[in-house]
This record gives sequence, structure tokens and C-alpha cells, in this order.
Amino acid sequence: MDENYRSDVYHWLIDRYDNRGEALYMLCTGFVAITVNGLAAYFLKHPLLFPSLAPTVFMLFRQPLGKDCCPRNVLIGHLLALCVGLAILYIFGLQNQPSVLQEGVTFPRIWAASLSVAVTEALLLLIRRPHTPAGTTTLLVSLGLFTTSSQLVSLMAGVVILVVVGWIINRSLGVKVPLWGPKD
Repeated sequence: MDENYRSDVYHWLIDRYDNRGEALYMLCTGFVAITVNGLAAYFLKHPLLFPSLAPTVFMLFRQPLGKDCCPRNVLIGHLLALCVGLAILYIFGLQNQPSVLQEGVTFPRIWAASLSVAVTEALLLLIRRPHTPAGTTTLLVSLGLFTTSSQLVSLMAGVVILVVVGWIINRSLGVKVPLWGPKD
């Protein structure tokens, strides 16, 4: 047996079909993962579908063994992003203001958005838990799109569902993704 042989579906598709195989893997796994979140959102009547899931899905299935997309970094990244976005809302006094979609772009929103992204990404690097899609989550909060406690809980629940589904899909297809994080 060739020492470069890989038994998981992800690498087999890439070895066999190059980028078309990777695209097929992304198409199928991404579709299933977002569908599960959508069905959970539908049946639970909570906003479990939101923009930061898209780049997270891309990372979970495009780089399934990457440090940035291990369950630990995804969960910590989005939770930290949510907290930073919320703190920035309060710092700028925007917690009770209409969202940027209703109110439009104002200088406080610009500063809140800029600072929330910068602080989130810097903190994730400092604690060695990078997850780039968390920048989208902090924007959702700092722009006033997710502000109530139920919306924030739904946001994190959506991330948890996605991480669990992503882990199950990858593992069931033979990709040895870690349960929590890679061995440092």
C-alpha cells in the first residue's frame, strides 16, 4: 500500500479528482451542515442561521484538520466575538439603538464595528485560539443585528449545532478531526 494513501473521503476525493473532488466534498458537506442548522432554526423558531456560519462551514470542511477550525477554536472564537461585540455596544451606548440596517451607518457604528473586529481578532491571537469567521460574529453584534439575550443564545446555539454536525460529518467520512483541539 502506498504510504501516501489516505483513507478518508476528503483526501481520497482530492487525490482522485483534484479540486473537483474538494469542491464535491464542500458542496455535499456544506449543504448538509447548513440544512441541519436551518431545520433546527425552523423547528425551534430561533435564528440559528446567520452569516458567520458560512465561513465557518468553509473552514470546517475545506481545512478539516486545521487548527483554526478545531471545535475548541470555533466555539471559543465565536463566544469571544459575541462578548466583545456586546461590550463594544455598551461602550458606545448603542445597546438600545436600532440596528445599522434600521438606523443607517453612523460614526458610533463605524467605531464600534472597527473596534469590535480589531479587538476580537487581536484577543483570539493573544490567547492562541484563532478563528477568522469570528470577525463576522462580532460585527453581527456590534452592528446591532443580534442584541437580545435570546438572539445571543441562539447565535451561540447555531455555532454549537454547526460544530457538532461538522464533527459528525467529517468523522463519519473518515476525517480524523479532533474532539476538542489538536495536540499543541
